Amino acid sequence: MEPVLIDTHCHLDMKQFDEDRAEVIARAAEAGVQFIINAASDREGNVRSLELADKYPYIYATVGIHPHNADSLDDKLLSEIKAWADNPKVVAIGEIGLDYHYLHSPKGVQIEAFKRQIDLANSKKLPIVVHSREAKNDTLRILREAEIDTPGVFHCFSGDIDMAKKVMELGFYISLAGPVTFKNANDLRDVARFVPDEFLLLETDAPYLSPVPKRGKRNEPAYLRHTAWAIADIRGVNVDDLARITTLNAKRFFKLEDEAESGKIAYKIRDSLYLNITNRCTNKCGFCIRNRTSYVKGHNLRLESEPTVPQLIGAIKDPKAYKEIVFCGIGEPLLRLDVIKEVSKWVKEQGGRVRINTNGHGNIIHGRDIVPELKGLVDSVSVSLDAENEAKYKIVCKPSIENAFEGMLEFVKRAKAELPEVKVTVVKMPPIDLEKCYKLAADIGVELRVRHLNVVG
Repeated sequence: MEPVLIDTHCHLDMKQFDEDRAEVIARAAEAGVQFIINAASDREGNVRSLELADKYPYIYATVGIHPHNADSLDDKLLSEIKAWADNPKVVAIGEIGLDYHYLHSPKGVQIEAFKRQIDLANSKKLPIVVHSREAKNDTLRILREAEIDTPGVFHCFSGDIDMAKKVMELGFYISLAGPVTFKNANDLRDVARFVPDEFLLLETDAPYLSPVPKRGKRNEPAYLRHTAWAIADIRGVNVDDLARITTLNAKRFFKLEDEAESGKIAYKIRDSLYLNITNRCTNKCGFCIRNRTSYVKGHNLRLESEPTVPQLIGAIKDPKAYKEIVFCGIGEPLLRLDVIKEVSKWVKEQGGRVRINTNGHGNIIHGRDIVPELKGLVDSVSVSLDAENEAKYKIVCKPSIENAFEGMLEFVKRAKAELPEVKVTVVKMPPIDLEKCYKLAADIGVELRVRHLNVVG
């Protein structure tokens, strides 16, 4: 079964599809493309894009004028775009922006058209789809100065990590297309690896930029799966994970569906099943994903209520179907020690493997050494070290309990003595001294794994 994807940017209105447009659209559906966002470029493209959106329930349109055609944006055309923007199948203003590679329209004309269409998007409360080619500084400057009230996306992103950081600082999404699969696209693959889950979208930009192995042929939405497979491999996830992440992002960005979804108590990432048993935590880490989103790898983890043991067992079904069952979520699982013990006992009886991701406060929380109670139930424990000393730990993790750092270290030592596998982790970020963290882990006799900021799951 094909993963469910959304092509967030293509041009099915263009003449390259005149001979087989219906067949192309049918192939997209067969390839798992659930929705298609057709982006307009010029006046005629706007009209045709609206016609496609009206004809096909799963095609939506953007309206706007491409920088190549910026010299056509007079008051009359802008009024037309304003009227088209009220169509319920119009989900964004775009593609708009700057292109200094060809200069089909002069720079000053492009800049003025860009600003006028940003103002239109603000007035209509629609997101913007940004085209930027060899115009990084002007594009970013205009967006910073525009006081944008709506979200945006840099489509077919071709910049470096520095530009990606600046784009995300604006709160904009980054959309990747076929070029990420090209042989010499190392910088773009670095970007694909770097962008956090919640900022990532996928597109084809069809009929252009076909991905490998279709490079050199006319691109079409069905080929999105090749880009998805490549990016999933780059990010170290399976394509179902990537599809779920990017589909959720696209639906939220373009408001394609009601995102009312209850928090999951069990969610799959790669070959493991994670159990989200509480949202409570004894730390308030500044880097924690819960501070900016409820989603991890496309799964909503914001619980309405904490799950019971029968609910968790029912959600697991067959523990042997997974590499391991992991107590994790966006809270501290050892706050619910009894639940962990009961579920883990059942998992082990069924032949499964258990891991706990914890901040290591379990002994302090329960006022006793709980490690012996985990023996025989837990195969692996991963403890968030997150600092090399107590002073930095208080700054980074902001614990709500006393002696949190020393209590965490004592938990690691006790776990090392009693449990089969114990690791500690640290996020690579200032002010953490990684070398001192490595030494601290070595002194205890456990492996240290370095996590990357904004990368979870």
